[in-house]
Amino acid sequence: MAGQTLRSAPGYGRFWWASSVSGFGDYFTSLAIQVLIVSVLAGSAAQVGLVNAARWLPYMLFGLVAGAMVDRAPRRPVLIAADVVRAGLLVAVPALALSHRLSIWALAAFMALFGLASLLGDAATQALVPRLVPRALLTRAHARIDQSAAAAQTCGPALAGVLVGLVGAPWAVAVDAASYLFSAGMLATIRLAEPKPQPSQRRSIWREAATGAAYVYRHRTLAPMALSTHAWFICNAVAGAVFAPFVLRSLHAPPSALGLALSAAGVGGLVGSLYATRLGERLGAGRAIIACRALTAAGFGLVACGASGWAGWVDVIAGQLVIGLSMGAENANEMGYRQALTPDELQGRMNATIRSINRAMIVFAAPLGGAVADRIGYRTTIALAAAGFAVVALGMTLTPFRDARIEAESVGGLDARTRGILRALLYGVIFTKAPGEADADRIAGMIARESRWPPREVLLAAIDRALANPAPLTELADNPRPEAATRAFLSALARRLQQA
Repeated sequence: MAGQTLRSAPGYGRFWWASSVSGFGDYFTSLAIQVLIVSVLAGSAAQVGLVNAARWLPYMLFGLVAGAMVDRAPRRPVLIAADVVRAGLLVAVPALALSHRLSIWALAAFMALFGLASLLGDAATQALVPRLVPRALLTRAHARIDQSAAAAQTCGPALAGVLVGLVGAPWAVAVDAASYLFSAGMLATIRLAEPKPQPSQRRSIWREAATGAAYVYRHRTLAPMALSTHAWFICNAVAGAVFAPFVLRSLHAPPSALGLALSAAGVGGLVGSLYATRLGERLGAGRAIIACRALTAAGFGLVACGASGWAGWVDVIAGQLVIGLSMGAENANEMGYRQALTPDELQGRMNATIRSINRAMIVFAAPLGGAVADRIGYRTTIALAAAGFAVVALGMTLTPFRDARIEAESVGGLDARTRGILRALLYGVIFTKAPGEADADRIAGMIARESRWPPREVLLAAIDRALANPAPLTELADNPRPEAATRAFLSALARRLQQA
């Protein structure tokens, strides 16, 4: 793996440009929508939460199915189509403003449609990266994307705040529309031969979606990581629904000051992403992510201490800086770990499963957080969210995820390709607690029908190396089933393949 760099990965550079520019534009929409609700439409914190929830409602309703759909199709065209649709939808905001039809409910409807396009786009984006770069470079690839995202967050909100003040919030959204068109153009120039599943490989889309969910929530380390991330999103949704009203109303700050505070998070995110790879290599992905989530709790604790005047603003800006630092260092390690662990044919479903449930947490928590804040106060609600982040970090230390690391090229004497083949074989019996002879017959038949599998000799060699290795299959292939039953299943499968 020595000598491999992102520059040698075909198409990654153009993908990075597409992601970076569209990510920069997102900050204009994000800030403009919040200003529209609070300052133009005089909305409450609960209404801020309602519009935020509408943005993520499609993830809750269609997220699992979207992952299965992305796994059935080439991922680049899906992403291009999603970018074009989002650009068209964003133009609707200034159009509604001109026609004087802009309202809280109109914004909520717009955000729901925008979220539906983003659902497919996000699933395709996350599943496309492992096809552009080798597994050993996944953390580095995500760290570079995070660096550009953090740089965008550093200047994006501040520029958005200035632009909103000059031309109004509705027109600031048009910048994001242009960024999505640029992204679609860059992605269209990438030359990438993507595998296309054969019709014989396709099962019920609901069955495929269920397989992706089972892979995540029955996995020894992915399951606790996913569950803790869902809890993290609940806390973040509550804090996110309250932050803008807290700054604009409790601290009596203008929109440009809100943009400045969010830019501080961008500075922290840039620094965190620069050290993400090094932190993951030194601590391991598990401990690095846990440390970052504890740091997020500290950051929101500082924000809760903010008050009117320059002294209070130091707390808010410092808190946003710490929050950005933690998120910048965490994301690359989380994405790199879960993508390195997952077979290519499950990438879309794995990513969509985790992401859709994360967004479902926002659908419930954002309106609830806003309603609670209207009753008990913005500052108290942010403090409660900070306590929630701390509980999430503490809970992760009690799970096997604390020792998680991105796999080395050799684990227990088995190379990465062999372990990948084992995981692919075992996920075919993911719904079976103790696989047996009948399961071996079924998997052998599936291998004979489907062209995606390696040659029979390669499969037999992988099984032989696994059975000859004394290390437990939990270590070699992240297998959550009983060791004896799994080895018996592999032995029976090898016999079936030899007879074929």
